[in-house]
Amino acid sequence: MNSEIMKYVYLKLFFLLLLSTFISAQDINKNFSINVGENFRLYPSNVSQTEVFIANHPLNPNVIFASANTIIFNPFFVSEGIYVTTNGGFNWYGSDTCKGEPITLHGGDPGITIDKDGTFILTRRGFSPGLYSHYSTNFGITWSNQKTISNDDLERATMTSDAHYASPYFGRSYAAWVKFAPPFPLQFSYTDDGGSNWSTPAQINNPIQRSAGGDITMGPDGKVYVCWAGVTSISPFTEDFVGVASSSNGGSNWQVNENAFDMNGISGILSSKGNIRVNGLPNIAVDTTGGPRNNWIYIITTQKDLVPAGSDPDVILNRSSDGGQTWSTGIRVNQDDLNNGAIQYFPAVHVDKYGGLNVIFYDDRNTTSDSTGVFLVRSEDGGNNWNEFEISDRNFKPLPIGGLGQGYQGDNICITSSNDKLWPAWMDNRTGIYQIWTVPIEISSVNVEPAGKIPYKFSLKQNYPNPFNPSTKIGYSIPQTSQIQIKVYDILGKEIETLVNEEKPAGNYEVTWDAANLPSGVYFYQLRVGGLETSSGQGFIETKKMLLLK
Repeated sequence: MNSEIMKYVYLKLFFLLLLSTFISAQDINKNFSINVGENFRLYPSNVSQTEVFIANHPLNPNVIFASANTIIFNPFFVSEGIYVTTNGGFNWYGSDTCKGEPITLHGGDPGITIDKDGTFILTRRGFSPGLYSHYSTNFGITWSNQKTISNDDLERATMTSDAHYASPYFGRSYAAWVKFAPPFPLQFSYTDDGGSNWSTPAQINNPIQRSAGGDITMGPDGKVYVCWAGVTSISPFTEDFVGVASSSNGGSNWQVNENAFDMNGISGILSSKGNIRVNGLPNIAVDTTGGPRNNWIYIITTQKDLVPAGSDPDVILNRSSDGGQTWSTGIRVNQDDLNNGAIQYFPAVHVDKYGGLNVIFYDDRNTTSDSTGVFLVRSEDGGNNWNEFEISDRNFKPLPIGGLGQGYQGDNICITSSNDKLWPAWMDNRTGIYQIWTVPIEISSVNVEPAGKIPYKFSLKQNYPNPFNPSTKIGYSIPQTSQIQIKVYDILGKEIETLVNEEKPAGNYEVTWDAANLPSGVYFYQLRVGGLETSSGQGFIETKKMLLLK
């Protein structure tokens, strides 16, 4: 066999080995170090439960409070579910109806929070226009009579509570909502006494385009952040940009950016999913850990046809590292191939006590186009690199709930954390009726180390951004001093460049690859550990692919 043939054979064998390693690495990354338990319902019943919110007690990690739209037929009645655990999730109790009087006037669309004293506060709409609240001082067993916050017609309110000891507004709880009257502004109100009394509603922004889908959260030291979508003027009111505002004095004044960054949302109907109604409304979270990304703001949306989103709906992250003054370009959160036809929607974002960034969403990549599963993605570096897992143990087929508007399935899902566990919650009709489902996930199982800790395993991160032009960043972690190699190969297995070839102490690292002089296409990058053996007595090798688009 001549040298040219031998070269070709070795090249093909190398490429097949490389591809095999890549596929194996993808399989590992999808389920990497995670053991998803059996999904279960928070409160099994024969009542439709949709649009879940879930909140943890700021001082007692054993207490978690969830709520949802609950729909009862014959006679028709909409209320708010009350689902509670006081022992860290081992047992849940509750009711499909908030028992705060007058019960017959409840209208669903709950917003919830738990304040520093452990008071549960719930806002809701009524059958007459307005925003109303109830509170519970005994973990949701009994509820106060309703308190009127606003008599305006409005969108659902979202809630947050100031649990930061150093804040001058420690204990204040806030609600924010969009008013259904020109110019469709975002409004807010607050309570300093656990929901017994509320401030007069005040306007936050003065939009040129109507606002939609307000969300609210707390930053460090009592700073309040809100976001909303600026939408087009005609149905389906597509999300066109995201507005952001913040207040450092308890809501007395707001710093407003009506158009913080552009987006192209997915508001409308998904025909492939049984004609269900979807949206791209923003969801906000802030890092309050005091760590290296303290006060970083994260906003996620669902978009398509605007880079980095593809032609099918993708989850997009924008972040600010300066308190909302400037914003990053979009970061594609879901890690499947671009433009592969898979649909992601209804994302929810949460930052845990370690600074881990967690996003859940519906995703149909592992099932048929008329069905969906639930995915979790997690980043330990503020969104540069992600680990991704399917957390639903069974896919389901979304279908509209009759009598509640065109395509109504519910409009959101949610996630929180407590006691070193993530608690995602979503609506799922696998039993024949929509119910709220969850599965607790140990934070340690999703490959994120608490800030400042040495990594406990070798890992190669997905490059960011991906696709990229012309440069991208590659992160990797090593748990002990090791000889490290990171090389880049083209689609045929030809070595393009060595990015790292040296001994490194334990830690988390990042290297940049500049492909300005290379053509568009698929490339592979590989981490190889040599020299010292790993703690398991074996070497380590992992390969991933990336896409250069010029």
